[in-house]
Amino acid sequence: MTAWVGGIAFFAFVVAPVAFTHLPTAHEAGLVVGASIRILHQIGLIGGGIFCLATITLWFRAEVPARVGFAIEMVLALVMLSVTAFSQYRILPAMEQDRIAAGGDIAVADITSPARVHFERLHAWSERLEGLVLLCGIGVILVLARESQWPETGKIKTI
Repeated sequence: MTAWVGGIAFFAFVVAPVAFTHLPTAHEAGLVVGASIRILHQIGLIGGGIFCLATITLWFRAEVPARVGFAIEMVLALVMLSVTAFSQYRILPAMEQDRIAAGGDIAVADITSPARVHFERLHAWSERLEGLVLLCGIGVILVLARESQWPETGKIKTI
C-alpha cells in the first residue's frame, strides 16, 4: 500500500512536472507520463489485491473491536482498486484513441477538435480520480498506523 501511495505521490509531484518541463515537446512528455501511469496502475492493482487478501485474513483473525479498522482499510482499498481499474481500462484507452484521432500528437491538434476536447475532458477526470486514489491511500496508511494500538489485532479467536 505504501509503495502504491508513494508511487502516486512521486508520479504527481515529480515525474509528470519534470517530464513536462524538461522534455523538448509536450508530446514526448505525454508519452513518458502515459507509460508511467500505466505501470503505476499495474503496481497498484497487484499490490492492492495483495493488500486486500492480507487485510481479509487479518479481519478473520481479529476480535470484533479491531475489525472496524480492517473494514475501513478494505473499503478504502476497494475504492482505490475500482477507480484505478476504471482509469486503466476505460479512461486511458479512450485518451489514446483521441490522441490517435488527433493525428498522434494531441498538443498540435486544433483546440476545438472533437478528439482534443474529449481528450482534455478525460485528462481532467484522470487527474481527479488519481487524486481520489491518493487521498484514499493516505487514509489507509493513517488507519494502518493506528493498528498497533488495537490490542485485539491478530489474536486467534478460540472456539
